[in-house]
Amino acid sequence: MSESDWQRRGGKARAESLSAEERSEIAREAARARWANIKPKSIIPRATHTGELRIGDAVIPCAVLENNTRVLTQEGFLDAIGRARKAKAGQGATLDRVPAFLAAKNLDPFISSDLLRSTTPIRFRGVKGVRGFGYDASLLPKVCRVYLDARDAGALLPNQQHIAAHCDVLVRALADIGIVSLVDEATGFQQQRDRDELHRLLEAYLSEERLAWAKRFPDEFYRQLYRLRGWAWPNGGKRTPYVGKLTNQLVYDKLAPGVLEELKNRNPTRPGTGRRQWKHHQFLSEDIGQPDLRDHLLQLVAVMRISPDWGTFKENFKRAFPDSQGQFDFS
Repeated sequence: MSESDWQRRGGKARAESLSAEERSEIAREAARARWANIKPKSIIPRATHTGELRIGDAVIPCAVLENNTRVLTQEGFLDAIGRARKAKAGQGATLDRVPAFLAAKNLDPFISSDLLRSTTPIRFRGVKGVRGFGYDASLLPKVCRVYLDARDAGALLPNQQHIAAHCDVLVRALADIGIVSLVDEATGFQQQRDRDELHRLLEAYLSEERLAWAKRFPDEFYRQLYRLRGWAWPNGGKRTPYVGKLTNQLVYDKLAPGVLEELKNRNPTRPGTGRRQWKHHQFLSEDIGQPDLRDHLLQLVAVMRISPDWGTFKENFKRAFPDSQGQFDFS
């Protein structure tokens, strides 16, 4: 009888001598051991926006991934710098963890360690689920600088000169425009980015809770406003309703973009009255929104004081607080 036969018989005899509970526990331990050796598959990020980036004569397919990484496809990247569109060793291939387009020994002195850390190919799924490889978009100008620095130092090989020529065109085209902005525009992600940035701004500028009422507008603001409009200063603090409209235009509309609309959403007018239950400034955050309001009021009151009449004030106001669209509809 062979040794393996003796082992099988011994294992069977041992199993028969165990209780049902002991056999179940051994099975559970074996299952846990098997699962421990199974590595979870890496999650491949999905592209949420895709497009084509045009730089000079180059047309580079690009994408924004769900983790906000901006990528250029490998084929587009290689084509842009004058390399063959297909990597000889296959998609995502590297030589000693360095992409083939930087693997030449004569380029080593011009490649920083920071650059090497950013050359890892990125695997992603397109909008339709097709998998592809690409590189972080910020890698393109960095690779171009490697070839241009090597050219300036006289270190390029003859078969690398055409790559430097392509890189020269790319760097010139990118001189005044960031690569990230170009990708965002090409993929349509720019609108989403603007919405996200506005949301973050409003989160910082506005308070999640309505703050306790405190006097934020100095009496001098109202005195100057009534003087410029030619109104009699009211007794008992009563003000014409038009003051609210002017306050929105002169003050809240000149704070951060989107703030006034959000304040109106959080502090709507009460049905049948046309008045708001709270003061807008009670919804401004203490660390950002309220200090900005105070600073604006200080500047605004100064402009009011130097203005002899309403017409002059409007001109001074336009100069002091220029509107992005150049429109001022308060009369």
